[in-house]
Amino acid sequence: MSSAKDILNIAREVLEIEALAISEQIPALNQNFVKAVKTILDCKGRVIIIAIGKSGHIGRKIAATLASTGTPSLYIHPSEALHGDLGMVTPNDVILALSHSGESEELNTLLPIIRKIGSVILCMTGKEKSTLARMSDIVITIKIKKEADPNNLAPTSSTTATLAMGDALAVALIEKRKFTAQDFALLHPGGNIGRSFIQVKDLMHSGDSNPVINAEDHLKEALIIITSKGLGVASVVNNRNKLMGILTDGDIRRILLKSENVDELFNLQVKNIMTKDPITVNPDTFCSEAVRIMEDNRKHRLITVIPVIDKKSSPVGMIHIHDLIRRGFSFKKDSSNI
Repeated sequence: MSSAKDILNIAREVLEIEALAISEQIPALNQNFVKAVKTILDCKGRVIIIAIGKSGHIGRKIAATLASTGTPSLYIHPSEALHGDLGMVTPNDVILALSHSGESEELNTLLPIIRKIGSVILCMTGKEKSTLARMSDIVITIKIKKEADPNNLAPTSSTTATLAMGDALAVALIEKRKFTAQDFALLHPGGNIGRSFIQVKDLMHSGDSNPVINAEDHLKEALIIITSKGLGVASVVNNRNKLMGILTDGDIRRILLKSENVDELFNLQVKNIMTKDPITVNPDTFCSEAVRIMEDNRKHRLITVIPVIDKKSSPVGMIHIHDLIRRGFSFKKDSSNI
């Protein structure tokens, strides 16, 4: 039975061999890589990855990386392409074929047909004089000294190096397209990545759903608006539509408890009972920042709703904690008052 030391030595050797395989690609980069990037940038269609076996798994990953970073792409299995999926290919597409040997029968059967269709053919291969290389317009060579397995047969170093080259291609395209973090988030709306770039304007209640009352209004009028909008709050503005404060259900309850004359209460003007100088955000504020503001306010009590104001301090919306929770944002503090 092998000792733990022997097993770790095997693992270290594999990692060293594969790390060397990647590093060896750096000095080998040439103008063909540049041509490949420019060809894809000029592509009016999609990048279609074609590969089989272990290279097929790498191809799927490269296609997924390209698609998620602004380069429309898809993977087609060569066998399926030979039985009808070739109909997905158009003259506007760029083909990226992967085969370390360059002699994959399924792949090389497809390429003459693809050339008739009119697509540009790029390839990544370990053999510059292979059939695949001869039939391609641009060849990116992936040369390795040996595979990582003791028999030098299992695709290990070669697939690792090809995957790394695919990443290099994708990142070069990201840079040249000026693909931003916001662009990335747009293509990843689920999970933490998407949430991190959601802005208040994407979730806020605006237009007719945004409760706004005038400071000169009476409480009775304010109650109608607050009740009809269902947020438990309204922004209070002056005659120039500038935010002066907010009126909440809590403000009204406190006044009710102090008042002995309901008629007088309903005739009170909003400006006399509103909460002045409320915490606000603007439409471009990230929702993650709105969450932080709700949790970390001067009263050490969770804020449940925040008015959204524009550059002129006019209320353009209202962001509610329930909207944030429904979108997947979480709150650290006790939210029993929500």
